[in-house]
Amino acid sequence: MIVNKSAIEMSQLLKDGEISSVDLTKAHLERIDEVDGQVKAFLHVDREGALAQAQLVDTKRKSGEKLSPLAGVPLALKDVMTQRGIPTTCGSKMLEGWRPPYDSTVVTRLRSSDVVILGKTNCDEFAMGSSTENSAYFPTRNPWDLNRIPGGSGGGSSASLAAYEAPLAIGTDTGGSIRQPAAVTGTVGVKPTYGGVSRYGLVAFSSSLDQAGPCARTVLDAAYLHEAIAGYDPLDSTSINAPVPPIVAAAKDGNVKGMKIGVIKELQGDGYQPGVLKLFNQSLEELANLGAEIVEVSCKYFDYALAAYYLIAPSECSSNLARFDAMRYGLRIGEGSAESVMNSTRAAGFGKEVKRRIILGTYALSSGYYDAYYGSAQKVRTLISQDFKAAFEKADVLVSPTAPTTAFKIGEKSNDPIAMYLNDIATIPTNLAGVCGMSLPSGLAEEDGLPAGFQIMAGAMKDDRLYKVGAALENALVNKWGGGILDQAPRLGAK
Repeated sequence: MIVNKSAIEMSQLLKDGEISSVDLTKAHLERIDEVDGQVKAFLHVDREGALAQAQLVDTKRKSGEKLSPLAGVPLALKDVMTQRGIPTTCGSKMLEGWRPPYDSTVVTRLRSSDVVILGKTNCDEFAMGSSTENSAYFPTRNPWDLNRIPGGSGGGSSASLAAYEAPLAIGTDTGGSIRQPAAVTGTVGVKPTYGGVSRYGLVAFSSSLDQAGPCARTVLDAAYLHEAIAGYDPLDSTSINAPVPPIVAAAKDGNVKGMKIGVIKELQGDGYQPGVLKLFNQSLEELANLGAEIVEVSCKYFDYALAAYYLIAPSECSSNLARFDAMRYGLRIGEGSAESVMNSTRAAGFGKEVKRRIILGTYALSSGYYDAYYGSAQKVRTLISQDFKAAFEKADVLVSPTAPTTAFKIGEKSNDPIAMYLNDIATIPTNLAGVCGMSLPSGLAEEDGLPAGFQIMAGAMKDDRLYKVGAALENALVNKWGGGILDQAPRLGAK
């Protein structure tokens, strides 16, 4: 099946004239029709728009126009990125039916690369969650086991990849929302260096933490997508004005001989599923066999990362979500004074997790508590950044399991916020420090036969190191397994 191929394999078929972009897009739309009733990865499928984009690419190709490597390849877009004229809800009733009048920079760059956008994927409301159960519309399901979560907040993007509904996707990562879904669905997800990919048009949850990034089924596919969306953007005040690292070249190189790989002592042990740790250690052995030197490093302040994050992120969210006031756009409930309309609208429009974080953040920022909570969390954030700096003096990259467990069952943790938050324990530190991270599959855990993830972290603007190590490990594991991990996934089809 054409939809089972990698994005780069599809690209080669397009270049060779063996398939048109219209036919490739139709194949993915048919796959969405076949399986998305079970998976529920998409909130909106833009059939007419996708086919129009594909037809334009085919016309350009026939005219001999020079095209980008991903021209004509389909992609799924997380529903927190604005796309002109296309519903953008952030998984919330607050924005149901809203159609932005402008494109995010990520969408602009995808368009300039002639990538075909299939539609918008489901997510936890305003990207707040680790399971995609907090969507106001429906939970997305993991293609490996439809009774399990696909991760969050970007579970729709990861599930679309694992279900072969799209070869590429865009996610956003505030505390692990690209990497944790990748881990539990057996896909690849990358959180770029903060500021390495523009946040213009990304509906803000926590502005100092949010980062858009690539999701794919292979490291090389992620590398091509990363290069397509990366780079300086004057529309984003946090954008880094520096050259994009040689990401694709690093993914093609995949040579780790002589590299020092630091194992973070604090991100393993108690609370980690034995099968996840076993796969992590086996992956370390593969890297050692390829010539890498494995060293242990300690980042003692990582133990406080979860607590710091769940003060900083809700505080920023309480500020960012104040714009949803029923006066300018989005949902509007009731009549009367501005205050009463706002109260009615926010009560009806926001889900319980969003309300929980707004209340927590407002409290942490309130007079008399700011220094004790938010101020202290920012100090911990500085200490975590210093931990990273010291660790990167001893190692080229740092590694850990991506998530402590494989995918849990839908509903298993939905009434226990603390248990849900613990899913991000290994991914949060990179967001707090602004460095980059990748998750790729490490295998199937022996307890349940579900995918686990291997996380690689590198310093700011050292994103190419993620791809060098990721490609090396992926190649070793694919050779060991005799194919990609998704070849072992249950086959989904129409019922």
